[in-house]
Amino acid sequence: MSNNYALVTGASSGIGLEIVKCLAEKKYNVILTARSEKKLIELSSEISKNYGVKSDYIKCDLSEKGAPKMLYDFCESKGYQIDTLINNAGYALPDLFHITPMEDEENFLRVLSTSVIALTKIFLPKMIKAGKGNIMIVSSVAAYAPPSSIQSLYGPVKTFMNRFNEALNTVYNKHKIYSTALCPGYTVTNFHTASGVQNEMDSVPSFLKKSAKRIAKEGVEGMLKNKKVVVPTKTWKFIVFLLKIVPKKVFDILSSILVPGRYE
Repeated sequence: MSNNYALVTGASSGIGLEIVKCLAEKKYNVILTARSEKKLIELSSEISKNYGVKSDYIKCDLSEKGAPKMLYDFCESKGYQIDTLINNAGYALPDLFHITPMEDEENFLRVLSTSVIALTKIFLPKMIKAGKGNIMIVSSVAAYAPPSSIQSLYGPVKTFMNRFNEALNTVYNKHKIYSTALCPGYTVTNFHTASGVQNEMDSVPSFLKKSAKRIAKEGVEGMLKNKKVVVPTKTWKFIVFLLKIVPKKVFDILSSILVPGRYE
């Protein structure tokens, strides 16, 4: 059996776990990483049993500066060749910008951006040497939306990640390394509860909420086709299209009706 692996961050639940399942179904060996070791032990065993692939795990907190190197060293020590890197880990900060402690902002930025850059940088050389590789950055439709009155840094960080994704493709496609920005809209996971913003999610109309399984499936299929950006579901493709052409004043009115509280 191949010793090539897909490394998935934030793999213990939500979109990350569904991506693991999608990859395992396609016979990818997988490495799961997240903060909950208990969940990782159970899930890694289930993935191997249910899909007949090799699965391993490592507990890791990406808010810690040394986390990316720890993941790389783990893979090196086990002889795992990472040809697919899924940067999925993320969360949101529930409080207003002026209330949130700077330490929390720094940890947030480290998980959603700095660790993505560090992991990509540290695994790229071997992808270049192998002459192939896929990278996925789980971004968000928030990257296209106007600034929100809550989660002040979330949209800007996702916009930054989309631009980083563009840069990776510009430089590394010639090495047959492709990066995909997966940009879902509202997705039914434990993300909102864990981030303390479940009230916001509860106010969203049901037709805007999509399943993590569907998001993961469209994301993985797009990545394997070397698509640079994947906006899952026709609903959110249409909304992103509108975000690009509808004047902000009109969008503000629509948003106040569909997602009250987000754009006040």
